[in-house]
Amino acid sequence: MDLGDGGALGSDRGLSDDLHGWLAETFGRAPGDRAPFERALTHGSQAAANYERLEFLGDRVLGLAMAEWLWELFPDEAEGQLSKRLNALVTGAVCADVARSLGVRAHVRLGKQARDDGASDSDNVLGDVMEALIGAWYRDAGFEAARDFVRRAWGERARGALPRHPKSALLEWTAAHGRGSPVYAVEERSGPDHAPSYTVSVKVGRKLAASGTGRNKQEAEIAAAAALLEEVERT
Repeated sequence: MDLGDGGALGSDRGLSDDLHGWLAETFGRAPGDRAPFERALTHGSQAAANYERLEFLGDRVLGLAMAEWLWELFPDEAEGQLSKRLNALVTGAVCADVARSLGVRAHVRLGKQARDDGASDSDNVLGDVMEALIGAWYRDAGFEAARDFVRRAWGERARGALPRHPKSALLEWTAAHGRGSPVYAVEERSGPDHAPSYTVSVKVGRKLAASGTGRNKQEAEIAAAAALLEEVERT
């Protein structure tokens, strides 16, 4: 398996005891076939056989595992509240946070340019890799094992208070105070294709404005709304 000249582990070290031990510790046992996990850890800048297909699968497995868990944890909550929890817990930023807590960064395989651009600490990359690893584990061990892994990895994150969505909260604030609806606009897109950064502004009337950044327009809008909410709630 040729991984090129810039992998974090390299083609020989990819089968090292270090990776074997990390996989066994992370998932509770060593996988039957390490190849899908090596692929789940491989960025598109490093090889054509990268994590994208496994990310597609893992995203769906994570969604189902999380939905089932929330359904059990909060038996009295309505569908809308459960949806808010689910959407907050499967974002790229949360997946990236879980990946960092598990030590995923040390095993991600990147091309030289992607490494130089800081992709090893990108929420975009780490979040995608986390979903790809879930997909690989699902293929190796089945849904019950994948579900158990998600519950261990996410831990207390799933039991927290119901998150308040900043965009919805800002819209409620404007309605309660007789203001016009918030207006969002993309101010800037920067960074490489594998780790883009968006800056979005939000305005309410002529005097209230704030901005935020994120790895996509939606995340940047949420950050901008949160910043403006913080501002108006201080006054």
